Amino acid sequence: MADKRDYYEVLGVDKNADAGTIKKAYYKLAKQYHPDANPGDKVAEEKFKEANEAYEILSDAEKKAKYDQFGHAAFDPAMGGGEGFGGFGGFGGGFGDFGDLGDILGGMFGGAFGGGSSRRRNGPVPGDDIGTSVSITFEEAVFGVKKDISYTRVCRCADCQGTGASEGSSGVETCSACHGSGQVRRVQRMGGMSFQSTAPCDACRGSGKIIKNPCSKCRGSGMTRENKRLTVSIPAGIDDGERVALRGQGNDGRNGGPAGDLILSVSVRKHAVFERDGYNIYCEVPLTVAEATLGAEIDIPTLEGNVKYTIPEGTQPGTKFTMRGKGVPYVNGNGRRGDLIFRVTVEIPKGLNDKQKAAMKAFAESCGESNYAKHKQFFKKIFGK
Repeated sequence: MADKRDYYEVLGVDKNADAGTIKKAYYKLAKQYHPDANPGDKVAEEKFKEANEAYEILSDAEKKAKYDQFGHAAFDPAMGGGEGFGGFGGFGGGFGDFGDLGDILGGMFGGAFGGGSSRRRNGPVPGDDIGTSVSITFEEAVFGVKKDISYTRVCRCADCQGTGASEGSSGVETCSACHGSGQVRRVQRMGGMSFQSTAPCDACRGSGKIIKNPCSKCRGSGMTRENKRLTVSIPAGIDDGERVALRGQGNDGRNGGPAGDLILSVSVRKHAVFERDGYNIYCEVPLTVAEATLGAEIDIPTLEGNVKYTIPEGTQPGTKFTMRGKGVPYVNGNGRRGDLIFRVTVEIPKGLNDKQKAAMKAFAESCGESNYAKHKQFFKKIFGK
C-alpha cells in the first residue's frame, strides 16, 4: 500500500472537512473523470477509480475513523485490516455499500447508475415558447392599443391528431425493444466494477412507439407548422423593450403536454417632442424674452392636447415646471399616472432692425444693475465691486 495516495489528498480536502465538503469534492472529481466523459482515457479511468475508493472510505463515519487512526493499513488484509477492497470488491458488481453514490452519479449522468431516476421520454412534454416582436407609437404605449400580429407555430397534426399514424389505421405500437419507455439500459464493465447507463432507444428514437403507417401530412412526427394571427391587447403604460406573455399561444406540447407561450417583445418608436423616463415624460418649451421677463400664459403640449399654463414673471432659462398626472399611466395602476415635466429655454431674438436695437438699448439702460442680480454678483466676485 506504499504507492497509495492519501485519500484526503485524492479528494483535495482537509482532514477536518465535513461530510458535505467531502461529498462535493467527490462529485466534482467523479464528473471530471467519469469514463463516459473520457472514453478510452486510461489516466482518467484510474483517477475515477481512485476518487471512488477515497469517497467510499471517507463518506462512512466508521471507516473514516479507522482510516484517520491507521491509514491505508486499516483496510489491508495483509496488515490485518478487516475491510479489504478485494480488487475493489467493496463495490461488488455495482456500487455495494456506497450509500448515496448511486444517487450522486445518477443525478450527474441521468440515472446511469440506478440511483437516479430518468424521465420517460414518451411522457408529456411541454411545448416551447415562441418569441416575436411588435412596434408601436409613443402614444400607443402610453394609452394602450390592440395590435394584429402573425407568427408561425408548431401544432398537433390535424389529420392524425398528433398520433403520427395515418387516419383510420391502428399503426401505433409499443416499441418492443424498450417496452414503451423510450430508453434502453446498457451495462459496461471496468475492472471489478460494472456501470449501468441509459440511452435513447435506437428502434423508436426515444419515442417509445413504432408507427407502422405514418401520417402523410406530418410524416409520422405528429406535428405540423401553421401560420396564426392574433389580436393582442397591449396594456397602457408599457415601455420600450418590455414583453407581454400570451399563455398557451406558443408551440403545442407532445404526448398531451401543455402548449408553450408566445412572448411578445414591444418596441416603442421615439416621439418628436416627448422623452420618457419611467412613468414621467419630459419636453423643452421655448419662451420669448418678453414672456420670460413679463410672465405669460402659454400653451403646453400634453399627450391629450395643449393645456394653458401660466409662466411667472422673471422666469430664468432652464427652470423646470411639473404638471401632475399628465405623464404615463402605471401598468395596472388603477388610474395612477406619472407627471409631465417641462424645462423652459429663452430664445434670444436675431436680426433686429435699428429701431428694435435702439429700443433694446433704452430698455437695458433703464434697468441698470438692479434687475440683474446674477450679473452683478458675478463681477463682484471677480473684481470685488
